[in-house]
Amino acid sequence: ARPGPGVLEALASADVVLLPPSNPVVSLGAVLAVPGLREALRTTSAPVVGVSPVVGGAPVRGMADACLRAVGVETTAAAVAGLYADVLDGWLVHPSDAPRNAPLTDGTGPAGAPSPAGPLVRAEPLLMTTPADAARIAAAALDVAEAVRGLDLRSRSRAGAPAAHAGLAA
Repeated sequence: ARPGPGVLEALASADVVLLPPSNPVVSLGAVLAVPGLREALRTTSAPVVGVSPVVGGAPVRGMADACLRAVGVETTAAAVAGLYADVLDGWLVHPSDAPRNAPLTDGTGPAGAPSPAGPLVRAEPLLMTTPADAARIAAAALDVAEAVRGLDLRSRSRAGAPAAHAGLAA
């Protein structure tokens, strides 16, 4: 497999990259395994923000829990973030999965500055049952991207940052 025409260029020139709450093994994991894509996410100047596919220790839909178990990863928002630690600048989690220091996207809660080794984590209700829910989550992800841009996380090294050191462990 290889990236389609223009994909690497689009990532290089993007303003923001959003990773959806897809199955981290058979969906996003497969995409990130395509030669060149993970490296493109590591080197883009755009903030990379992910949305957790896990709510309350269970996948929102599908078989992500079985897939994660098969590769030896816990079904938690923090463990899934660990799979993307080398590319993530921001991570949206459901409030039930938020570390104690994660602010809500409305700005309430403690300061949300990330550790030098990890993404900015924000809590947001992640269940999408209406188009308005999807729009709210997309807006929250863009808010995180803007916060990341203001924090200049691109000057920090993301390579190999474990989730436990990324402010993600509760």
